[in-house]
Amino acid sequence: MEFNHFDSQGQAIMVDVSAKQPTLRTAVAEAVVSMSPPLAERVINSGSAKGDVLGVARLAGIAAVKRTPELIPLSHPLAVHHVAVEFLPDTAAGRIAIRCTVRAFERTGVEMEAMTGASVAALTVYDMVKGADKSVAIAGIRLLFKEGGKSGTYRREEVP
Repeated sequence: MEFNHFDSQGQAIMVDVSAKQPTLRTAVAEAVVSMSPPLAERVINSGSAKGDVLGVARLAGIAAVKRTPELIPLSHPLAVHHVAVEFLPDTAAGRIAIRCTVRAFERTGVEMEAMTGASVAALTVYDMVKGADKSVAIAGIRLLFKEGGKSGTYRREEVP
């Protein structure tokens, strides 16, 4: 298997997608933030001393999607048409799964945008609660679903 971000001399390149036809592309990515169950309960039900943690994280995730080409060097700037950031809490386990869905009518996929959105939303939750719980952790950053384009549909099988 070859990596498509390198030319025949091994130099990094942006993949040429100019000959591809635009199609509707969708991707869903996830990141999981783990913390103490009492803190997760507080974040979900009442926010924190800093305010609405999840509201700020949602805005951060959306903003990150739009800035992906500035953060990931070889990603294409895309006209993103839809971004949604949702939170799936399991307060008893002290986990908040963050899912980012991105949709665009483009020549290339939106997986990196969805992964970036989920990651930055998770980092924002971390930043806002780290003062209350030093054991907060982020894990499980992964692509759950993608469709559109020549590679077809992908759905991760072990989605919890």
